[in-house]
Amino acid sequence: MSQHTVGTREEWQAARDELAKLEGEHAQRNEEIKQKRRELPWVPVEKEYEFDTEEGKKTLAELFDGRSQLLAYNIMFGPDYTLGACPGCTSLGDGLGGSLVHLNHSDVTLLCFSRAPIEKLTAYKNRMGWEFPYVSTYNTDFAFDFGLALTKEQAQQIPEVKQMIENPPDWLQFWATQIGAELEDGLREAPSYIAFARENDTVYHTYTVTAPDPFVAPYFGFLLDRTPKPQSDEPHTYRKDEYPD
Repeated sequence: MSQHTVGTREEWQAARDELAKLEGEHAQRNEEIKQKRRELPWVPVEKEYEFDTEEGKKTLAELFDGRSQLLAYNIMFGPDYTLGACPGCTSLGDGLGGSLVHLNHSDVTLLCFSRAPIEKLTAYKNRMGWEFPYVSTYNTDFAFDFGLALTKEQAQQIPEVKQMIENPPDWLQFWATQIGAELEDGLREAPSYIAFARENDTVYHTYTVTAPDPFVAPYFGFLLDRTPKPQSDEPHTYRKDEYPD
């Protein structure tokens, strides 16, 4: 039986008014955070990366697909995962499809990264029915350079990760059986959003955030808030098949 209180309409209204104050403060704070996020300095990406995609090799600039902003989610699916991606990341991936076309029409290309080889990613994408581009960072330093993955040595130097590996709770042991990997390998992947901008043929890194924040349901506004450029104040009222050319 659920735990709750029972009261009068007057008691409910008083409690609701108090909660409304907190919600208002939260909304104001969230606007401040969004502004701070877009005020982060843009850092030029000077290293050349070449990724495996379903369409062949592509550079970071080519992943923008002609748009000026790139937003990617790093799905926990390492080279040593034998059964598939992290169940939590998989659930989040299921929610990305609805925002794909809307982000594209807001000058944002949305895709996902993982370190597993492209053959594994493509098979998993087809199995899940995902529509977003799924790109492999296998055989590149990209994930390590941008904090999307840890080397074995780095993982041992982080007390929280080392503790989880040496003394895992039951749920984490079960998680390892779901992905088909040893914990020391599974926990080296970081579920993260990462954003880039492209201007005058230069690619800039603008933002990265790692769990638990990424596990908020990835609705359109949540995703758009993590891209580098301010958006138009015009409301988004188009259905998917009604966007102007």
